[in-house]
Amino acid sequence: MLKIIDVSLKRNLVTLFDHMSLTVHAGQKVAIVGRNGVGKSTLFDLILGRLQPDSGDVELPGDWRLSHMAQEVAVSDRRALDYVIDGHRELRRAEQKLAQAEARGDDMAIARCHSLLEDLGTYEAEARAGEILHGLGFKGSELTKPFAAFSGGWRIRLNLAQALMKPADLLLLDEPTNHLDMEATLWLETWLQRFPGTLLVIAHDRDFLDNVAGVTVHLHHGKADTYKGNYSSFERQRAEAMVLQQAAYKKQQREIAHIQSFVERFRAKASKARQAQSRMKALERMEAVAPVHADSPYHLVIEQPERMSTPLMSLDHVSIGYDGRPVLTDVHQTILPGDRIGVLGENGAGKSTLLKCLVGELEPLSGEKISGAHARVGYFAQHQLETLVADRTALATVRMARPSFTEQQCRDYLGTWGFPREKLERPVATLSGGEKARLVLALIAGERPALLVLDEPTNHLDLDMRDALAVALQDFEGALIIVAHDRSLLSRTVDEYWLVENGTVSRMQTDLSGYTSSHNPAGPTATRPVERQSPSPVSDGDSQRSSGRKAGRRAAAEIRQQEKPLREELRRLESEIDRLTGELKTVEGRLADTETYRSLPAEELDELLRQAGKLRSRRETAEERWLERSEALEALRTDRT
Repeated sequence: MLKIIDVSLKRNLVTLFDHMSLTVHAGQKVAIVGRNGVGKSTLFDLILGRLQPDSGDVELPGDWRLSHMAQEVAVSDRRALDYVIDGHRELRRAEQKLAQAEARGDDMAIARCHSLLEDLGTYEAEARAGEILHGLGFKGSELTKPFAAFSGGWRIRLNLAQALMKPADLLLLDEPTNHLDMEATLWLETWLQRFPGTLLVIAHDRDFLDNVAGVTVHLHHGKADTYKGNYSSFERQRAEAMVLQQAAYKKQQREIAHIQSFVERFRAKASKARQAQSRMKALERMEAVAPVHADSPYHLVIEQPERMSTPLMSLDHVSIGYDGRPVLTDVHQTILPGDRIGVLGENGAGKSTLLKCLVGELEPLSGEKISGAHARVGYFAQHQLETLVADRTALATVRMARPSFTEQQCRDYLGTWGFPREKLERPVATLSGGEKARLVLALIAGERPALLVLDEPTNHLDLDMRDALAVALQDFEGALIIVAHDRSLLSRTVDEYWLVENGTVSRMQTDLSGYTSSHNPAGPTATRPVERQSPSPVSDGDSQRSSGRKAGRRAAAEIRQQEKPLREELRRLESEIDRLTGELKTVEGRLADTETYRSLPAEELDELLRQAGKLRSRRETAEERWLERSEALEALRTDRT
């Protein structure tokens, strides 16, 4: 087992660990959670031996082999496939020994090396590395490309593949899902579920942690608390503990107040002096119970649009692509105020291409895109982080974007997005990726967009920030279109899904769970480090996955066909309810004005009252119908499962 024993550590005069202890048993899959800056990555450095604690010990079994995901490595010209196999260092060392033995002509050493290589799985190494790369989204043609030819996000995927390739008893993964799309994340979940060794993982993807980890370790205030269960279970247990802690704190405060009152009243009375002294000592001995505050530092607000056109935007048989070559064709979609749309599709299908057309970065190759007069777009994409002025502070950036704000208002606003005072005056260049993402989101949120388009907004954001963003998006009254691999964020903010597939865009007639079920690859079987893997050529894996996906698509098509009339009626009813609500709001606004009763003739006032009653009745009828159709749709899904 892994033991962290009474460890204390300071970095830059900040205490990260204060006599912290932690035990991880062999075979456990552990999620390491906590706010940014509490020491999650530092804990990994201690385990890997890169850091030494100021006091205390880190103990590992002597025969455990460690593998970890590197965040940054030197640029290499190694082929992607070779780079991943390099993770199996024992295999590479054995290959070097064989080459040396062959150079010497040492037949006995050559025979031993061949035997060792066979035990290490040399004949299956390329197939295994190919399966890992395929699962993480690499195409067959990319396996021979050099490492240096890939962009930053894909290099991180290669580092992850290398960590998975290495036989390990203890696997440490720090933010493995940051640069993965949903399909690659689903594959990684399956791989880790089958991994027989011990796993420690840091991630900000709630669903990923729920599906992978069976133990959660919460780092806070220099300590480590262990909870049995996945992340959602940890949240429930912690919430219950906080309620109990708050009750204990209130009870203790009443006791302290009572004792202090006694001491103040009787301190000067000789007959009560001894009792007063006794109470004072009891007060000093009383163990402090910390008050529970609202735990999240973020309280986000996305400002509501001033006006919205209906529709906001329409794509009329549009083709979208680059250099005259279409990526998507015959796209025919309409976006209405209040739409909550998630865009799904495999990596490279054209999701970001679609979003670039919606926000005006790509003009249609054919067809027509029509935008309403009041359809201001707020757009977030990772490349926008690079457009921030590097030597400008976060405070100055917001002041330029919101000139009507005072400096204090800008400080307060940035505070809601998690920027403490010391970060406001620092150049943007010194901020982390997560801080830059928060700054860009803060700028967009203040623009009063009618249509909010988000392309992977959660990369580098911690769990608290993701939760706060989900709450803010739920309150946003404009239209939302989002591409994200964070399933929790999608399920909490999206009502319908567009599927980008086979060169076009269609409305899905199933929900997110239906999509993930049909797109969840089986993944390779992870084996113990001391065992060999059976050969599994990449081509066979490709064929099996292709067949599985075709069957999943056929099943999804059948589901869409059955649910189509119900979903169409639900959409029509939702539009009708919105229209009736708007008309009723206008009528009720007139009725709420006292001037109406003074100036309006009696017959017109009666007609206005009758109109309000009719609108309420029609809305109630539409709502009842919507509820019936929703229940029918849910019953159809239940019968199918």
